[in-house]
Amino acid sequence: MEFLLPNWLETVVKVLISASMLAGLFGLVIPIFPGNAVMWVAALIYGLVFGFGVKGIILFILITLLTIGAMLGDNVLMGAKARQKGASWVSIFLALVSGVIFTLIFPPLGGIIAAPLVLFGAEYFRLKDHGKAIEVMRGLLVGWGWAFVLRFGIGLLVLILWLIWVNWG
Repeated sequence: MEFLLPNWLETVVKVLISASMLAGLFGLVIPIFPGNAVMWVAALIYGLVFGFGVKGIILFILITLLTIGAMLGDNVLMGAKARQKGASWVSIFLALVSGVIFTLIFPPLGGIIAAPLVLFGAEYFRLKDHGKAIEVMRGLLVGWGWAFVLRFGIGLLVLILWLIWVNWG
């Protein structure tokens, strides 16, 4: 189902969707910000407003799969690097939960600060070893770095697919 919009409104909607795509992409710099989901929602709105068509459906399916991959990969990379350095699953879970809670309380930096500190505290409490707790915290931060590379790379790919859809869909 495609809406018939006056030209000026069509332009406004396209500009807003484009701005949402860019906000999602550049929002990926913040580890807790769901930039890939923002981009997916923008693509969905584009399809609902302007129609999907066969090419649009194919591209939207690819965008959906990439978005799911980004979300799963993000969590796996952060937790896996901390786990590689010896973090317990409980500590990783506490760091994740604190990251979400403190992002909601003190956006956008609350979670970025809280998650590594909670991981460090939980591991120090568990191991009674300052050096090992620091090493585990570094593992989480390295995982965040790789997760950013993954999220941003997928975000760029989603943006490219969406632009193909807009221009040749």
